[in-house]
Amino acid sequence: MQFVDRIEAGNHLAHELIKYRGLAVVYALPRGGVVLGSVVAQALGSPLDLVLVKKIGHPNYPEFAISAVAENDQPVGVETNHKLENQAWFRQTVFDAQQENERRRQSYFPSGYTAPNVAHQVAIIIDDGMATGMTMLAAVRSIRQHFPQKIIIAVPVASSESVARLQEQTDEVIAVDQPDHFLGAVGAHYIRFPQVEDNDVIELLEASAYN
Repeated sequence: MQFVDRIEAGNHLAHELIKYRGLAVVYALPRGGVVLGSVVAQALGSPLDLVLVKKIGHPNYPEFAISAVAENDQPVGVETNHKLENQAWFRQTVFDAQQENERRRQSYFPSGYTAPNVAHQVAIIIDDGMATGMTMLAAVRSIRQHFPQKIIIAVPVASSESVARLQEQTDEVIAVDQPDHFLGAVGAHYIRFPQVEDNDVIELLEASAYN
């Protein structure tokens, strides 16, 4: 299955999630996930927030995620890899990622912004797809610290490996398409998959705030 673009994919997710209308906070992973998150948040009448996660790629193969770190949290994916955790380049990369997450938070939201309270509500975490699931795993751990009633992951397309990984960590994983042969990159499952810029994220958040 190929999605036309992120908006069409967001409409698919909204259809799957409509039973949570008025009961959830929608979290999107920037940047691409915010396009889908805004569609879903509008359909559900839910507030839209971000969960900021930075992927840490293999030093020789940057596109291959070996870890990820969310804002104000520790990296995931290294719990059983002490050799990785103790490498100087990894510690520096994690520090840089945490600084980048903080910078993006300040860039995306106005001063004095108050995040929606998800305690005892449903948290829906959205991205435009999952390949390894590493960034989503970091997002889940970050959101869990806010004590939601349940955590749901919703993506248009995902590898079977990422779904299996996240099913162990959440209450529900919704993947509209879980192909037998994942094409390696999320963008390969879309006809149009343009780069989403920081300004696009800011505009979507501002529009969501007035809905």
